Amino acid sequence: MEPPHPSTTEPARGLGGELADIAALLADQRRTFLIPMRGLTEEQSRTHSTDSALTLGSLVKHVTATEAGWLKSILEPDENAVFNMAEGMESHTVHPDETFEQLLAAYHSTAAATTAALAALDDLDRLVPLPVAPWQPEKEYWTVRRILLHVLRETAQHSGHADIIREQLDGANTTISMGADAGMDFS
Repeated sequence: MEPPHPSTTEPARGLGGELADIAALLADQRRTFLIPMRGLTEEQSRTHSTDSALTLGSLVKHVTATEAGWLKSILEPDENAVFNMAEGMESHTVHPDETFEQLLAAYHSTAAATTAALAALDDLDRLVPLPVAPWQPEKEYWTVRRILLHVLRETAQHSGHADIIREQLDGANTTISMGADAGMDFS
């Protein structure tokens, strides 16, 4: 079993109340997201094991870009931001010069940046302007809380995708892995 990266899976210290709960849930969901990534070869990380175009590598890249984008929205609010569709699509593409190890390192780095930023947040009710996008052409504002919960939801949704892709690759299963991590014997 590969140990999780502490900056990815541990919530920020010194947080209280609701923010501590959100941080703990996000750290827990990150642990779950990373379980299907354990022990993968480079080839497996690029394998399309379902009818979808998703791979485990592309999921790591996309979840990283998504979290980084939302963190930027919180830390650098931009009233004139427009969603960059090309960048959004790019977040699903793993190029030949990108390795799975690099993608995981970027994920850990982004998670660490988010965790550090959480410690500096003092107002979950602060309104943040969202980029306008084809699905949201009018300016919209979300609270910091809603953005963090959206990041949690994105991570959870893609954890499910990752579990299905991994199970199709080699039969590995997040639930069984979590049980084994807890000392359960399934033989």
